[in-house]
Amino acid sequence: MISRKNASISKFIIHKVGNKFNDTKNAFSDKPVDFDEASYELMLPFLLRPFGNLVQSYRFNHHANIALNEINSYATQLFNEDEAFVEVSKHIVTHLYEQSTSAQIKTGDVLIVMFEGIEYGEITTNAIGIFKIENKVNFFQTYLENNSYDVLVQKGISSKKVDKGCLILNQSDTEGNIILSVDNNGYDAQYWTNQFLNIKYADDANNHTQQYIELCKEFSTEVLKTSYGAQEQNTFLAKTIDFFKENEVVNVERFKEELFEEEKQIREFEDYKKEFEGEQNIVIRNQFDVAEKVVTKEKRKIKTDIKLDTNIQIKLDIDAPDASAEYLERGYDDEKKMHYYKVFFNAEA
Repeated sequence: MISRKNASISKFIIHKVGNKFNDTKNAFSDKPVDFDEASYELMLPFLLRPFGNLVQSYRFNHHANIALNEINSYATQLFNEDEAFVEVSKHIVTHLYEQSTSAQIKTGDVLIVMFEGIEYGEITTNAIGIFKIENKVNFFQTYLENNSYDVLVQKGISSKKVDKGCLILNQSDTEGNIILSVDNNGYDAQYWTNQFLNIKYADDANNHTQQYIELCKEFSTEVLKTSYGAQEQNTFLAKTIDFFKENEVVNVERFKEELFEEEKQIREFEDYKKEFEGEQNIVIRNQFDVAEKVVTKEKRKIKTDIKLDTNIQIKLDIDAPDASAEYLERGYDDEKKMHYYKVFFNAEA
């Protein structure tokens, strides 16, 4: 999560990346962009806006040595060698090109940017931005010809959001440089994060909290909803969020004791956790600190609606995890041969 209120662009260059799978070539610029005031005032927030609400961060990864990570190496050059900006930016695009191993990978504009005055937590630092614009939008351009106005359609970059982007801060911890990344066109999750940047989530409370909530969400969908119904699923999710809100530290054993009443469900959760860790290639810690910002963000994403095939929806309050068990009753009507929900209340709001 960054603040851009004091940020500025010190260098900016545009290249085009092709796709070696279908033999489209790269095209390189030889000089950085010299902005006019209007373009600059629009470009700066356009590039940095996606990182304003990001909670999780990444670090560079490599199977042998972090120093051999290509983008890590190029970033070090850009931070340390001011005159190497144009040449290194071309190397970055060439490296991106080498990752286009299928026709699915899109060509596009690549923007390499040097930022100053990026605020991250309590620090202010400079940063490198790498952005890929994959989709262009149509817009109307009016023009004057022979004393009359006419119109034509042109393609350009939408100022609403970047397709792919990363921000490499000139600030590190014990794991290396702090990196933020976004991918709004996630047609190939491996291409941008794993193959081009080769980054992994930081080993911190944000990541541990995110992973565990993702585990709980998947378990609620794949196991609880399938075997016990939507009411059980939504009650579990509400209690999960409540547990994270009430505890500064999550202990997995205590979590299971508080959320599950039956030994069968505990075993189901433990079995699913092992499957989840294997599929995601991660190990979830048995105890970790809670990241409040992640909990708040994930809470907004969770939907607690029970959608029925009779065009009726029941919305449960995620902030009242016990209300469902106390005031909502599920049953089966033998005469109608249909399931039903019975809702208890004192008055309509």
